Amino acid sequence: MKTLKIGSARIDTNVFLAPLAGCSDLAFRLIMREHGAKFCFFEMIDANCIVREPPARKTSSILSTVKEDAPIAAQILGEDSPITIEAAERILERVKVSFLDVNAACPVKKVIKKKAGAYLLKTPAALERIIKKLAGTLPVPVTVKIRSGFDGTDLKHLSEVAKRCEAAGAAAISIHGRTRAQGYSGRVDYDAIRLVKEAVRIPVLGSGDVLTPELAEKMLKETGCDGVLVARGCLGNPWIFKAIEDRLTSGRETAEPDLNAKITVLKRHLGYINKYRAASPRSNVSYSRKFVTWYIKNFDGAAGLRAKISVVKTHEEVIELLDSVKSKERS
Repeated sequence: MKTLKIGSARIDTNVFLAPLAGCSDLAFRLIMREHGAKFCFFEMIDANCIVREPPARKTSSILSTVKEDAPIAAQILGEDSPITIEAAERILERVKVSFLDVNAACPVKKVIKKKAGAYLLKTPAALERIIKKLAGTLPVPVTVKIRSGFDGTDLKHLSEVAKRCEAAGAAAISIHGRTRAQGYSGRVDYDAIRLVKEAVRIPVLGSGDVLTPELAEKMLKETGCDGVLVARGCLGNPWIFKAIEDRLTSGRETAEPDLNAKITVLKRHLGYINKYRAASPRSNVSYSRKFVTWYIKNFDGAAGLRAKISVVKTHEEVIELLDSVKSKERS
């Protein structure tokens, strides 16, 4: 494992839990931290929402945290406008973060229409202005997440974007090795990640298909990047963080947890959702279903359990169903 210096922040790991919209809430982060995640992001925060929503709405709940949920960073999604600056200042008024990340990577169509996210790869001058304004205004380091390209990978353009981000004051760059057009499919371009690392002097984090400890090690070795962001690889698999650490520090392989172990942690995760998610009990059960699906995938009987989970209505019924699966597994 590697210690990183991101601006004025000293980060005692180079493996990060990515900002996962709709997933990495407080309950999710606490489970990941209990299983080896040493640094996490809040879910991505839309600048327009945090400025325009009433305080009790969803964006405020995204920033919910406890003392055990540290260190942490926030990621902001916004266009080149004063609203993005105002939103960033509001985030820092509410929570203490090690740094603030600018999202120039989201490929979702509604985000692109707002000229935010990966759209900023098409307008590097606008991205440069956002970073410069934030870095010159905020008391914490500012970082940026980009992709390998918009419709395709133009290595010359990518190198220029990275250099402009650094010159504007970015303290680190994360790069997802796919284009906006690819979304989350197709091959991750290690060459693009390596190019960004070679173009700048600030830390570079690689992102995309860090699904196993082997792939985390492969990305680090083949691109020269300073660290990795874990996203889909931790869905239903919080053990991945300790497994990556074991592989990077000692080369040791970590055994896959059995179904009973997974259900034990899943129940704890659901308990955190029930405790910390500010929603109705029925909404929390509906929200929990995707996590159940992720934890139990690839086990015998998973399809039948998914079908049963889809119709239960209370937290207690979910726990009872999971307990019945554990009992069958023991017998």
